[in-house]
Amino acid sequence: MYTSLFSHPSCIDHDTGIGHPECPERLKAVLAALEGEAFHFLDRRVAPRAEIEQLARVHPISYIERVLAAIPTEGHVELDSDTVLCPSSGEAALRAAGAVCAAVDAVMGGEARNAFCATRPPGHHAETARAMGFCLFNNVAVGAEQARKVHGISRVAVIDFDVHHGNGTQDIFQNDPGLFYASTHQAHLYPNTGLLEERGVADNIVNVPLPEMAGSPEFRHAMMTRIFPALEHFQPELIMISAGFDAHTRDPLASLHLVDDDYVWVTRKLGEFAREYCGARIVSTLEGGYDIRALASSCAAHVQELMAA
Repeated sequence: MYTSLFSHPSCIDHDTGIGHPECPERLKAVLAALEGEAFHFLDRRVAPRAEIEQLARVHPISYIERVLAAIPTEGHVELDSDTVLCPSSGEAALRAAGAVCAAVDAVMGGEARNAFCATRPPGHHAETARAMGFCLFNNVAVGAEQARKVHGISRVAVIDFDVHHGNGTQDIFQNDPGLFYASTHQAHLYPNTGLLEERGVADNIVNVPLPEMAGSPEFRHAMMTRIFPALEHFQPELIMISAGFDAHTRDPLASLHLVDDDYVWVTRKLGEFAREYCGARIVSTLEGGYDIRALASSCAAHVQELMAA
């Protein structure tokens, strides 16, 4: 079985305006990096649109309708100071969530060993009924519910190594013992959530805030001593990854100092967990990463390790 790559051109058409960090060039750089010879055997697939029914497992219908109704016919609309819509944004958001659902179907159905979704807008800041932090729908949460409702599993884990805490995913997961969320992120950084003491209804939330200027040793220690033991205790049937690459030392929006090899290392470790607990099943989806060169190289390293898993 192959690693499958899900993407769609509409995700590039999502235009956030001049100077916005979550820009189309991010995805262009990722897709260009994944065209190299090392990725010859990637199983490339077109991301479908998410169905309203799929989104509604996570978000109220009223919220979904409100977001889609806000899509402008021309120009830009701001949902908040960070979250900007253009006429193509609705299609992009539906394809981003649909990519994760289709990736879950491919992995759970045995068509792919694992999958990566190269899409935008990202999703992990989108709460149950609130768009924020560049995010409209919570793509990874929608995918987790696709796995449970369609494929009949009961335990899904999301590991989030984006530099910003995935407040939306935690919001959606924290009261459901069948959903596990673990995050490393820079402390005291947007959105100022993800405290150590937040543990969820069944110890199913694990946050490890890292101090400003932390790097590889602190990141790997957090994974080895806090997140991996909790993941082992949870024994997931599917591992999902909120793959943000903005903890990279070159990223302009934060102050952590990870390097490409840290993303190789954590992907390899998660691959080992997946082989032991859930038949090697991993679905990863792109979140942040705002230095274009660092994003492209880190993302390529991540996908190459998925292919080797």
